[in-house]
This record gives sequence, structure tokens and C-alpha cells, in this order.
Amino acid sequence: MTWARYPYDGTRVLVTGAGTGIGAAITRAFLEQGARVALIGRTRATLEETAAVAPSRALVVVADVATRQGVESAVAEVLAAWGGLDVVIANAGLSEHGAISDLDDASWERMRSLNLDGTLFLARASMPHLRDARGTFLAITSIAGLGGDWAQPGYSATKAAVNALVQTMAIDEGRSGVRVNAIAPGFTRTAQTAERLDDPAFHAHLVDRLALDRAAEPAEVAAAALFLASPDASYITGAILPVDGGTTASIGTPRPPA
Repeated sequence: MTWARYPYDGTRVLVTGAGTGIGAAITRAFLEQGARVALIGRTRATLEETAAVAPSRALVVVADVATRQGVESAVAEVLAAWGGLDVVIANAGLSEHGAISDLDDASWERMRSLNLDGTLFLARASMPHLRDARGTFLAITSIAGLGGDWAQPGYSATKAAVNALVQTMAIDEGRSGVRVNAIAPGFTRTAQTAERLDDPAFHAHLVDRLALDRAAEPAEVAAAALFLASPDASYITGAILPVDGGTTASIGTPRPPA
């Protein structure tokens, strides 16, 4: 549970990539705060495991959100069940490492289709309903989209594009009452990152760049999502909020010896 309590009882929330990692933490946080949450993803088992927090308020929808058809069918299923949407969170994403010479067409297609195209398709399908509700669209991007990152040309490029998309939608949709923001996490402990974080050499190098001396936990990203989607953030739109332990506060010089 988060420290704060938000009035999400009955709020209709959609989260993509809801079965694991940050998406699962965001889903659980909204369910714990009383919301109804549609969990969208490709693996039913992980979605149902996450939904077990509050199954009576969870709607599991299996879909490939890297495709227009997958996104549109998922949104249509949620609308058929609930009649509208108040909060939409584009969380599903993919990172593949390698220098630009290693970025083949297939890898670029996988990252672009899920990270960027999927977010665009979701925004396009949900925006008319968010206008009706004067709701919120939130994208989970990355600090890798705020600058360059080692061996991440495809990931950084697609996340930077999502950040620009968020800001453009924010200025376009403001008069309709829809707020559009992004959260840019830094390195976060998930099943996909645990092996690297458990490597002492990598962990030491990472902590050297972190003011708070540790990687983020998914629940800390979820807490930021609860705030940005809430009435407490009513005058925040077009923001890209780093949740990064101070990573982007640094100019990149190594930490001095203690």
C-alpha cells in the first residue's frame, strides 16, 4: 500500500503491460485504492495473478498492444464492460541492448511497435472517451528518453518519441479537460533487471550514478502514477516526471571517493 490515500473508488482505469514489473505494481496500487482496473497484456496467467488483489474490480483482457487491432479490440472490450474510461496508462514496453550497428530491423520493429506505436494506438482509441470523462492519459517512458543511454539507440529513440507525443497531446487536449503526462523511471528492480542488479560489479557502477544509492522499486513508480492521475495533480499536464533516484540531476561525473 502507498502512504497516501486517493479517492479512486469506482474510477475506471486501463493499464497495458499489467501482468509484470512496473505495470503490475501500478495495477495493484489502483486496485488497492478502490479503482476498477482493466489489465491488458499478452499472458493471461500473469494478468490474473496481478488481478487477484481485487478480482471483483479487475477486468483481464488478453491482447497484443503492439498492434492497432490488438489495442482497438482491448479498448472496445473495456468500453463494452464499463461504458467509459477515466484513466489510461500506457505502460507496456520493451528494451533490447546493442550499439547502432547491432540494431537490426527486427529489433527496431519490436521496440518501435510496442513502445511508440502501441502508445499512439492506445491514445487514439481512448482519447474520445477520456474527453467525455475529462480524464487522464499517462505514459510510462524512461529517463533513457531524456538523453542518450549506453547501447540503447532503439530504446532511447522510441522513448524520446513517446515523451514528445505526450507533450504534444497535452497541449492539444488541454481545452477538452484531458491531462496527459509521463513518468520516466530510472533503473527499477523487476524480474527483467534482477540478474543485472544482483551482479556486484554492475550494481556498484549503477549506485555510483544514483543520489539515493539504490535502484527504484516498482511500487515507487506506481505511487507517482497514483498522484499524477489524481485530482491533486489537476494543474499538471505535459510533464515528464523522472522517478530516478537523482540520476538525471547529475552531469555525469563519477561520485567522489568517500
